[in-house]
Amino acid sequence: MHITHTVVDSPYGPLTLVAADGVLSRLSMEDQRHRPPQETFGERADDGPFPEVIRQLRAYFAGELTRFELDLAMLGTPFQQRVWRELQRIPYGETRSYGELAEALGSPKASRAVGLANGRNPVGIIVPCHRVIGANGSLTGYGGGLDRKQRLLAFERGKPEDALF
Repeated sequence: MHITHTVVDSPYGPLTLVAADGVLSRLSMEDQRHRPPQETFGERADDGPFPEVIRQLRAYFAGELTRFELDLAMLGTPFQQRVWRELQRIPYGETRSYGELAEALGSPKASRAVGLANGRNPVGIIVPCHRVIGANGSLTGYGGGLDRKQRLLAFERGKPEDALF
């Protein structure tokens, strides 16, 4: 497997994009929980899938794109894969609770397992794990930090001023 990466700036800090055999497999943020070691990101390259990924990320951050259309190569268990597909069904600017995701997956008692899979999402922002909240509407865990989660949700709702503490 040929692994390459590039780093792009974003309003939420530098994003490291990683591709496996030319297909996006990871989007990592600075200070992200579960961030793999830098040496696993492969050689630096700005070609491959990166120009299209970068184009779509820029359009998203400009408020012009609400759904990513990218091939992804995310490694995970079958359950994690199901959770990550369900995350992609959460509409832009909306949220779902862990319990609602578990229910949508046909496993209403699996909200804790959904939370664990959500936390292992290798392609944050593009696979919108930031759109998952607690049952009471609280912002709970986010690998990129609760500040980023709050800012992303406020951005998607068109109220970036709500992201201020």
